[in-house]
Amino acid sequence: MKTMLSIILREWKRIFRLPVFYVVGIIVPPILFLFYGYLYQNKFAENLPVAVWNDDQSEISRKLIDMMNASKSIKITDVVHSEEEIKNLILSNKVLGAVYIPKNLEADIKNNKTSKIVVYTNASSLVASKMIYKDAAGIIIKGGLAAVLQKLTKQGMPIQQASALIQPVKLNTYTLYNPEYNYQEYLTPGLISVGIQMAFIVIAVLLLNWELKTQSLTELLSISNYSASNIIIGKLLAWLSLSWIHFAMIQWIVFPLFNLEREGTILNFFLLYNALVIACISFGMLVSALFEDVMLCADVALFFTSPAFVFSGFTFPRAAMPWYDQYYAAIMPYTYFLDGFLKGYFMQLPLEYFSKEMWILGLMSLIFISLTIFIYQFKINKFKQLTIRISFKTS
Repeated sequence: MKTMLSIILREWKRIFRLPVFYVVGIIVPPILFLFYGYLYQNKFAENLPVAVWNDDQSEISRKLIDMMNASKSIKITDVVHSEEEIKNLILSNKVLGAVYIPKNLEADIKNNKTSKIVVYTNASSLVASKMIYKDAAGIIIKGGLAAVLQKLTKQGMPIQQASALIQPVKLNTYTLYNPEYNYQEYLTPGLISVGIQMAFIVIAVLLLNWELKTQSLTELLSISNYSASNIIIGKLLAWLSLSWIHFAMIQWIVFPLFNLEREGTILNFFLLYNALVIACISFGMLVSALFEDVMLCADVALFFTSPAFVFSGFTFPRAAMPWYDQYYAAIMPYTYFLDGFLKGYFMQLPLEYFSKEMWILGLMSLIFISLTIFIYQFKINKFKQLTIRISFKTS
């Protein structure tokens, strides 16, 4: 226990003394937390610029335009009179979409004829185009039904009968956990956790081989009694305790600052956070034990962590990915953290619902730590034998 405590205290001193550790481990993460929070400060994609080409100029067409302009996502910024104008506005990025209302729209509705309204969206901006289409389509359908309802009631049909005739089936939808589609509420916690993963893996791949670079390995081996397990566990506990500072900042500063708190989720988040950090540090130390080349270790860390956000399923469903991408996602600790985080934090579910993810992260950490101790002990033994031979020759 005394040996372990000595290694932990030594590691803490190195954290605050060596720039490579305190810059990546202490200074950079809080800057990223705040940056990600302010990045989505607007929270919603609103007032997206849309052009309108009203070729009907009727009361119904004007009402439809007013309804679209009153929606959250659509803001009518340009009135055009040709498809060429729509094309030029979209190509110049002045609008993200357009609506064309054809001639005789009102007359066709009154004469029981089909009329086609065209919605143009710029799908190179995927999220914006989907939102414009969703709101425009909903308003057009609603406006068309209202026009038919008005026509039927003017013909003397009771309003209830007319409503049942034009819409025999009604759809009720319930959007759970993020009903307003708040981008800050959804993306900021995910980006923060990705930042934590990257920071601790990048640091951990340097924890063992940096001892050689700073010529402090002999001192470490002496303190640890040449025990790889003492070194690995001691360094792990030192960095885990440092990570609690970041957890406190996220939970009690960043989340309240950006209104991201979820009632009753502190314990859930703390458990998942620790499981992720331990898995990341243990994986990083495994890489550090395998390779002595610092640059190679850094490359491996970046290669492993950079695609985590995409492959985890946060922005695109894993089930829709090719099988080989799904296998790649399955070896990343962040994948299981995210699954548990969505349940324990976003959905505010108790531990039993994300216990599977906790077990998987724990098993990953156990495998990484065991392999690291085995490999590093082998290297320590070789180093010890080499030192004895050199001492014997010099004597």
